[in-house]
Amino acid sequence: MGRATDDIEDLLRRHAPQVLGALVRRYGHFDPAEDSVQEALIAAAEQWPGDGIPDNPRGWLIRVASRRLTDRLRSDEARRRREETAAALTPADAFVAPPPGEGPAGSGASGLGRAPSEDDTLTLLFLCCHPALSPAAQIALTLRAVGGLTTAEIARAHLVPEATMAQRISRAKRAVRGTQFRQPDARDRDQRLAAVLQVLYLIFNEGYTATAGPDLHRTDLAREAIRLTRAVRRLLPHEGRVTGLLALMVLTEARTPARTGLDGELIPLDEQDRSLWDRTAVAEGIALAEEALAQGPAGDYQLQAAIAALHDEAERAEDTDWPQILALYDLLVRRSPDPAAALGRAVAVAMVQGPRAGLAEVEALAETAGTAGASGTSGTAGQRNHRLDAVRAHLLERAGDMTAARTAYRAAADATLSEPEARYLRRRADRLDG
Repeated sequence: MGRATDDIEDLLRRHAPQVLGALVRRYGHFDPAEDSVQEALIAAAEQWPGDGIPDNPRGWLIRVASRRLTDRLRSDEARRRREETAAALTPADAFVAPPPGEGPAGSGASGLGRAPSEDDTLTLLFLCCHPALSPAAQIALTLRAVGGLTTAEIARAHLVPEATMAQRISRAKRAVRGTQFRQPDARDRDQRLAAVLQVLYLIFNEGYTATAGPDLHRTDLAREAIRLTRAVRRLLPHEGRVTGLLALMVLTEARTPARTGLDGELIPLDEQDRSLWDRTAVAEGIALAEEALAQGPAGDYQLQAAIAALHDEAERAEDTDWPQILALYDLLVRRSPDPAAALGRAVAVAMVQGPRAGLAEVEALAETAGTAGASGTSGTAGQRNHRLDAVRAHLLERAGDMTAARTAYRAAADATLSEPEARYLRRRADRLDG
């Protein structure tokens, strides 16, 4: 029963942005559409474990969410004419789920008048990255509407009160209200692309290493980010930034089978059993990284993909080409003041020049970090301290200063909101006690 419940939860999370996109495209009411989708998800979570998963789960969700949304629209007299017009233009069977055994081909409900294979998630993604929104609002709205995170989860990732994040998301919804739900034209699309890619990167990072909670890896988020990035690449196949981001995600996700032990404990990169890595994904990622570098000047995502490729090409940790990785990090930090890149460069310096040289880089970062984060997920001060302390602890241990390393490991464990990371860091500290 537990496994079946987990499968249902994964299915609901995967379909949620598709259902929301379908409703927003058809009705144009973002906020009530999201509320209606949430009610449909709750209804599914209550009914499906006992009744079984419908043959067309997305059609079922859209049908239920559409009924909830039309109920909301009926309650507002000012919207009655709009609702009746929409109903008149919709085929009578558009919201009818297929009878058991017919499968998805028998229903128009999954697309609200479109072919069931079409997916509105990409259009929803570009809507959430509308230029009228600030970068912080774009990220928050996309994580909520497309990534499927709760407001509380987004607030924890950004280390702000849940009420503050709820207000930010509400303002973002109001800002895009009335915007036509369609793919942006070529010029507008290019303007939004940087924000879209950043948001996809953040969603992937949240999936690959969750900022909070009991699980290290949120497979649903990581896979959804990869799926959406593939969709953007189909739209822009010759854009090096898109290809580079996809390469980075694929190369990073390929290591997932070796990242945790039997009890879910974190295993760092240099200690992983590389025979468990997905070599098919590694080969795809390396090919994508090479293609990305050939598609124009090397940007941040292309450089990060090249670094990931060097890690994945090494059959053993000691075979890693650290001098080349350091050279790539030098290019990366000159392009962008990203604290995560600077921290990665400090590790590369330690591997090439020794732990004391790496520690000097870490201390310099600690002095100049200010309020910027060193995490690839949120850029918050709390996560900055935890990442810095974790790297500092590792380098202190390599340098032989066990007392200082133990203190740094425990400081990092106290700062992180991720339970698997905290357990790993405390075990490292306890091992030094032994």
